[in-house]
Amino acid sequence: MAEEHKEIDAMSGTPTTGHEWDGLRELNTPLPRWWLWLFYITIIWSIGYWIVYPAWPLLTNSTQGVFGYHTRSAVADDLEALKQQRGPMVEKLASASLSSIVADPQLLDFARAQGRVAFADNCAPCHGSGGGGAKGYPNLNDDDWLYGGKLEDILRTIKFGVRATDPNSRTGSMPAFGRDGILKPDQISLVADYVRSLSGLPAEPGADLAAGKKIFADNCVVCHGPEGKGNREVGAPNLTDKIWLYGSDKQTIMEGLRIGRGNIMPAWGGRLSESTIKALTVYVHTFGGGEK
Repeated sequence: MAEEHKEIDAMSGTPTTGHEWDGLRELNTPLPRWWLWLFYITIIWSIGYWIVYPAWPLLTNSTQGVFGYHTRSAVADDLEALKQQRGPMVEKLASASLSSIVADPQLLDFARAQGRVAFADNCAPCHGSGGGGAKGYPNLNDDDWLYGGKLEDILRTIKFGVRATDPNSRTGSMPAFGRDGILKPDQISLVADYVRSLSGLPAEPGADLAAGKKIFADNCVVCHGPEGKGNREVGAPNLTDKIWLYGSDKQTIMEGLRIGRGNIMPAWGGRLSESTIKALTVYVHTFGGGEK
């Protein structure tokens, strides 16, 4: 057997180990010494790591290690230190009125910074990272507001939500005129053409806009107004400004008339602190569409 181990491979000139599979012989090429020593050192290091730091799980806890260091407690300490550092400004923000926040450059910068983080964590999934919105989620950069774009309006919307469970929540939803049997399919088609015409969009050839206007007056004026300019008290959008929440094509408008519209915005008052809600209000107001 020893002689077999000393067999030299003809192609490489390397001794073989004596192992052979399907005519393939294993070459005897041991790992470099430096690599082996480095490997042994890592084993010794790992044993020391087990002793010094928390490592092994037990039935109800884990080994705590000589140093007693925990990354979770380290993060908690860092957050507490940050909280202490921001404390005075957070208290000032929570007690200040919205108008005084905007008038104080230092407090305004702090509110914007805190609002930007809070927006990314809570609002961006629906409204987008830059507040550009999406289908069914309002664009916060333009000057079109369902419930008002003043600081106080935005604060109320954020704090109490829209069609949320909070008793002070914003209300108002579009009825399902088709599903509930209020309007027939041909009536929905007629009023959809008329609604498109309110913002200057072309109606289908041969569309009876007068009939559509009559249906609109009988069913939609109560929320959208006689001229279709909307009503912020109930969140009814302005139909004349060429800004569409769900889309302006006829099929999309007819879909809304058939099944209704009424997305829900959470009431953040029970989830976020007063200072964070004010910071969010100021941040959203400065997107570009905020009203005076």
